[in-house]
Formats: sequence, structure tokens, C-alpha cells
Amino acid sequence: MTRLVLVRHGHAAGGWDDDLDPGLDDLGRAQFLGVAATAMRRILVDHARAKLTHKRGGGAQRVELGDVTAPLPDEQLLAVSDALERFAESKPDHAKLIELRYFGGLTGDEAAAALGVSAATADRMWRYARAWLQVELQK
Repeated sequence: MTRLVLVRHGHAAGGWDDDLDPGLDDLGRAQFLGVAATAMRRILVDHARAKLTHKRGGGAQRVELGDVTAPLPDEQLLAVSDALERFAESKPDHAKLIELRYFGGLTGDEAAAALGVSAATADRMWRYARAWLQVELQK
């Protein structure tokens, strides 16, 4: 869904269409992507919570977050969101990277640009964040 918004607002084939919004610089693009990923996460979490209002219980299950992720069941989506909130307290950039890649649908390079870090740094952050999240979700 985030990709659809990007296409409709001028993001085509890896760049912004300056004819559609000549005032949008790289900082504006990064902020837009960050806000879009956060909004998508909130929409998905709210939807999952609404569906689970009558369903209580269930245990935590291991979740693999690879480069391409499939939609999670509602219980797992809520567990991931809760874990990300806890993770953001100690490593906000790492949590934002997961949010950008998972909920925002960005590639590693796009997420690195949105965070203002190199692709190599984002890759290291991604490996650490995935490992932390897997351990947290197994608790």
C-alpha cells in the first residue's frame, strides 16, 4: 500500500518525479517514507486488534523476517508491534528500520536512504534488529 501511495505521489523507478513536486527534496522524501511506514504499521495493528477483540489467548510463535515478508496473522502482527515499541526504547533507529522495511515495504537501500545511513550500516542494523526481534518473539 505504501508503494501505491509513492507511485501516486510521484515516486517512479527509484526517484521522485520533480515535475509533480519540485519542492520535495531528499529530506522531505525520507520524512514522507518514515511517516508512511508508521501510518501503515498503525493501520495494520489497529485492524488486527479490532479483529481480535473477541479472540483472546494464543501463544507467541516464532516469526522469520526475511527480505520479503508475507502478511502475518493478527496475533503475530500485534506481537511484532509490541516488540518494536520495546525495541524503540533502546534502539530507535533499528526499530525504525524494521518499520520502514516491513511495514513500509522499502528495500534495504531505500530504508538506508530514509534513515540517512549507508547501505552497509543499514544491513548491519537489519541483521541485529532481526535477531533481537526473533529472540523477543520467542519469549
